[in-house]
Amino acid sequence: MLSPNVTVQVSVGVPSSLVTHIHDLSAREQAAAIRDRELSPVDITEHYLDRIDRLGDQVGAYITVTAEIAREQARAAEKAVKRGDPSPLLGVPVPVKDLNMVKGVPMTLGSAAFDDFDGFGDDNVVTFLREAGTILLGKTNTPEFGLPCYTENAVAPPARTPWDLTRSAGGSSGGAAAAVAAGLAPIAQGSDGGGSIRIPASVCGLFGIKPTRGRISQGPIVPDLAGLSTSGPIARTVRDAAVLLDVMTRHVPGDMYHAVPPEGTFLEAADREPGRLRIGRSAAPPVPGAEVHPDCLAAYDAATDLLTELGHEVEDVTLPWDGQLIPHFETLWAAMATLTPVPPEREERLRPLTRWLRERGNAVTAPDLFHAQASLQFAVRAVLPAVQRYDVILHPTLAQPPAPIGYFDDVDPQENFERQKRFTPFTSVYNVSGQPAVNVPLHWTDGGLPIGVMLVGRMSDEATLIALSAQLEAARPWADRHPPIWA
Repeated sequence: MLSPNVTVQVSVGVPSSLVTHIHDLSAREQAAAIRDRELSPVDITEHYLDRIDRLGDQVGAYITVTAEIAREQARAAEKAVKRGDPSPLLGVPVPVKDLNMVKGVPMTLGSAAFDDFDGFGDDNVVTFLREAGTILLGKTNTPEFGLPCYTENAVAPPARTPWDLTRSAGGSSGGAAAAVAAGLAPIAQGSDGGGSIRIPASVCGLFGIKPTRGRISQGPIVPDLAGLSTSGPIARTVRDAAVLLDVMTRHVPGDMYHAVPPEGTFLEAADREPGRLRIGRSAAPPVPGAEVHPDCLAAYDAATDLLTELGHEVEDVTLPWDGQLIPHFETLWAAMATLTPVPPEREERLRPLTRWLRERGNAVTAPDLFHAQASLQFAVRAVLPAVQRYDVILHPTLAQPPAPIGYFDDVDPQENFERQKRFTPFTSVYNVSGQPAVNVPLHWTDGGLPIGVMLVGRMSDEATLIALSAQLEAARPWADRHPPIWA
């Protein structure tokens, strides 16, 4: 077994074959080293478990660490390698967000009300990861029920961006992003119902994909009635995210939504040129009162310049999203907050924001809910013809740089929610429309904080977003930029 800090010699297509630590390798490089018998899944697993033990609480990455499960799966992966299993991520660690159920593993949903609950089955996405031979290091940190855009709860340390430990890693996939950015996992499964992959990817300097609605099965336990939420990958590189998306993509009987199947794999999309694209751009926040910080505008303008340099046609566009949609989205979000049953004697364990949202949700009548859903669908039908004229839409991912820990919780729940809306005005509209969207980590401030930009594609066209993102990554590589905790 390798020591956690040993220098490893591998030949997996990196610029230099001398790599200081296992976590310096991308997920695909690790998979290649496993297939070539240059690294063992057991060695890789022990390396990450050691780093999690030493560094995990500093960034609040994990709620539960599944060390024995990981070791057992790593040993099984070694045997699968000997059998010639072709799975593209065989033996590679992929943690699962603690909103997703894994049989026999604690599942808190980020809530003290579920501090003694164990999963009674596997979510479909967990089954897909298991069948691909990935290694479950643990369950990553998430805010209570995944409702806020920051990851601070009563069951684990706050998820912090490794670039500045005084600031939040975002949410609700904050633990997943913190883990990948700090070198505590090579890639991670996240989920996104209002920006929950793109937000933490932006503040942690990572690439994240919110796939098209229906691309990945939500079943068998979680209903997909509203169609807002989907699993997706968080990674350091575009190709790592693409191959994880390939592994997670599958429909299961009973799914309400189906995306149009891609032509070829998403990894293949990363290896082809996107061609000259027509790109519409907008930095006008659809949330009244939201103001875009100069650092976020600088990232947006720099991305525009790079896209233009690469030969794409970029023009300003006025999108017909407006503030009239916000009450309907809030109605839907509050109703979704009530979907998790909480025993009455445990309601007092819920955080103030959760209780406030559930009170609002419990007051929503059936006609209110149907009216909100119908109004949002009507808006999507009006907006899609306008955006379909473009191959891609460019926005700032967020309106502000990474927020300090406690920024959202130091006010009453109503103001907390308003602050979240002003922080994330661009992301949730594409959960409503169901379009694929990615965060691309192209920009860092003078103070060293990552600032992402968001690219949005046509329905079922993740391939164009992936091809374009890979082109941007080749022009302005970011994967070798690491926060201090990396070393």
